[in-house]
Amino acid sequence: MSPRPLPCDKSELGTLFLFEKLDQDQLERLCREGRVEQFDAGPVYTEGDEATCFYVLLEGTVVMSRRVGADDVEISRSSQRGVYAGAMQAYLNGPDQTFYKGSMRVTEPSRFFVLPAATFAAVLRDWFPMAVHLLEGLFFGSQNTQRTIGQRERLLALGSLSAGLTHELNNPAAAAVRATSTLRDRVAHMRHKLGAIAAGPYARDTLETLIEIQERTAERVAKATPLSPLEASDREDSLGDWLEDHDIAGGWQLAPTFVQAGLDTDWLDQVAAAVDEETLEGAVRWLNYTVETELLMTEIEESTTRISHLVDAAKQYSQIDRAPYQVVDVHELLDSTLLMLAGKLGPGIKVTKEYDRTAPRIPAYPGELNQVWTNLIDNAASAMEGEGTLTVRTAHDHDQLLVEFRDTGPGVPAEIRDRIFDPFFTTKPVGEGTGLGLDISWRIVANKHHGSLSVQSVPGDTRFQVRLPLTAADTETPEEAS
Repeated sequence: MSPRPLPCDKSELGTLFLFEKLDQDQLERLCREGRVEQFDAGPVYTEGDEATCFYVLLEGTVVMSRRVGADDVEISRSSQRGVYAGAMQAYLNGPDQTFYKGSMRVTEPSRFFVLPAATFAAVLRDWFPMAVHLLEGLFFGSQNTQRTIGQRERLLALGSLSAGLTHELNNPAAAAVRATSTLRDRVAHMRHKLGAIAAGPYARDTLETLIEIQERTAERVAKATPLSPLEASDREDSLGDWLEDHDIAGGWQLAPTFVQAGLDTDWLDQVAAAVDEETLEGAVRWLNYTVETELLMTEIEESTTRISHLVDAAKQYSQIDRAPYQVVDVHELLDSTLLMLAGKLGPGIKVTKEYDRTAPRIPAYPGELNQVWTNLIDNAASAMEGEGTLTVRTAHDHDQLLVEFRDTGPGVPAEIRDRIFDPFFTTKPVGEGTGLGLDISWRIVANKHHGSLSVQSVPGDTRFQVRLPLTAADTETPEEAS
């Protein structure tokens, strides 16, 4: 139903806090170029529509809301005379100011003073030219500041991630270098020992048996299962005693290697049965080089595999060579982010994953979601100050996917809980935080993915909950991830 026009009373406008300082000529111009309208309960304007009017409440109750996914989330509600909404930034020259930033409805018959957007901009420029310049500077300056600091924050986060990744890569790389150096030495000793065996008093069938034992030994090393510390200690004692009983010097040095390879006294008995007592020690030491070589190659393989996994995680995190908008498995994104931040979390923070693997893949901007995960995990780590538990949980929540980050830090005080998503709001000391991490996260989740980001907090249990729609918005055309 269309609003009903009503007479405009300039004396009534003069009682509103917005217009109380205007003179009679100015009030008369407002009445002449504006209008008073009565709206029945229902919508007044809708988010995303062309911003054609500036509304000032004369009587009634208004509800302001923002679109989040498929829902309208109430932002504020007021019955105060003079509250205003609509084309509030019509005086700014920019495409973003031509659309309503939210929706407004009334819960009862309500009267408004309505001023066309073009008239609102004209009267501001005519009556308050200096104020318009100041407001333009404040608005665009704030946008530029937010954009610049946002870029700086992303660079700082990238630096932190790079440092963490470098630390994570250094350990397996150093292990591979050490193992390769040791392997070179062991292979040289093996060649020397092989020459000694070939020149020794070994019969042809004895050499064939030793080579067969060597092959079986290599297979056993590859299939060795880890022992408990107590089991390993008992087996070392048993092997040490066997070597000592067979007059093999330094048996206590050989025993740990054999145990690590999964070998036992039965294996030594097979070696002893293949050679005589005079050549047993040489055969055992030659086979020891075989065992060490296999163990070192396994260590190199594990180290290089670890490096490969870290590189894959870095590619997954950065979304190199990926479409910006695609259908993704959120768990892969979470795992890559946790791996990238492992160095920052440190040994004092235990990470627990409670994934609902039945949850479907979702259409999303994975690179930007990784930024959200990074901000939330970084905040949790800072709150726990290096000690605590971070629980990352996913769940299928009706037509949304829930991703929850729970930490055991001191919590978010109730008096600031409503402000933590505001731009530039931070509780960190000067220089340690820009106050844009949660604001950026909220805009990525709400504006880009049509989801929601909320917080629940008590001391020892703070939960940031991200809800993402399972289906794409009509305007999006996601590509299936390859």
